[in-house]
Amino acid sequence: MKQLRIPAVYMRGGTSKGVFFLAQDLPDDPMERDRILMRVIGSPDRYGKHTDGMGGATSSTSKVVILSKSRRADCDVDYLFGQVAIDKPLIDWSGNCGNLSAAVGPFAIGAGLLDTPADGMATVRIWQANIRKKIVNHVPMSGGEVQELGDFELDGVAFPAAEVQLEFLDPADDEGDGGHANGSTFPTGNHIDRLDVPGIGTIEATLINAGNPTAFVDAESLGLKGTELQPDVNGDKRLLARAETVRALATVAMGLAATPEETTSKRQHTPKLAFVAKPAGYTTSDGRRVEAGSIDLLARIFSMGVLHHAMTGTGAVAIAAAAAIPGTIVHRTAPVGGDGLVRFGHPSGTLKVGAEVERDGKRWRVTKVMMSRSARRLMEGFVRVPPAS
Repeated sequence: MKQLRIPAVYMRGGTSKGVFFLAQDLPDDPMERDRILMRVIGSPDRYGKHTDGMGGATSSTSKVVILSKSRRADCDVDYLFGQVAIDKPLIDWSGNCGNLSAAVGPFAIGAGLLDTPADGMATVRIWQANIRKKIVNHVPMSGGEVQELGDFELDGVAFPAAEVQLEFLDPADDEGDGGHANGSTFPTGNHIDRLDVPGIGTIEATLINAGNPTAFVDAESLGLKGTELQPDVNGDKRLLARAETVRALATVAMGLAATPEETTSKRQHTPKLAFVAKPAGYTTSDGRRVEAGSIDLLARIFSMGVLHHAMTGTGAVAIAAAAAIPGTIVHRTAPVGGDGLVRFGHPSGTLKVGAEVERDGKRWRVTKVMMSRSARRLMEGFVRVPPAS
């Protein structure tokens, strides 16, 4: 019995990696498609290693992307993202990956899904199908090909590359529900909610729809300082369980799941839980020093049950949006100036993001979030997948 042979490209986007496919090369049936994609990544793996697949056994490297020409007149490509669980037979299609969003434009250009200038900057208009939002990639071109190499450095990535500029348009508007209980920026109607958490008590949380649904809490409410790195958190099972309890309660409050148990079993990718704190000096995961005066706040985020090694792209979108809106926990921690820019410290270094917001009566609207990432093809060819038994 022969293995299936499916065209694919293995790409890095920001601080994530994923296997990219054209929709035409995968089955139309969602169940068969998901079976193939899980086998490509190597999930479920009871050893947690992804030895027999393309995954990297972390939330940042267990991802799949499906692209096609857009069916919308105002977009060039449709982009569907899947977060593959490591030890469970599950692909969570509920949200986006902001980091891999930077690789969508380069992949689409390389796949011939749109016409671009031979040199200069190509603009790729992306429809993010998971959350029904628009993203724009500004991709550098040289000699008719995507320029992948350059001197842009991104904390959390070891080598420099060419800069890809991203714009997340109306990341919290009311077009579609994007997997949200409603399309509003604040699904509960509050800039700060109070969650009754067993074993902790009542804690404050900002529940926001921007990039992905995200819950922000003060670091101290989890017994943390905001300067933590992965080894400080990911070996503490009680802390991880406490964080998941908070995330699950926030999910129910946002109307995204009926019960906390449903959240943990079926919706591991979104919403994200992030914690923030006032600026403080710390040493990054690669040994560099970040001084308190160089950042506006500290931010950390959980992804698929553990602390992320840097910052998710959609987490950065949510930070920018929440920092720009008065009355949120993030804004309370770091009021953003008139330029709308916020620079925050994460485990791998720092990141600067910007947001444009406007007030419509009593409601706040996030019109745009901007950031830069880089992307590169790591391998292209075919993945081999055993047929169904």
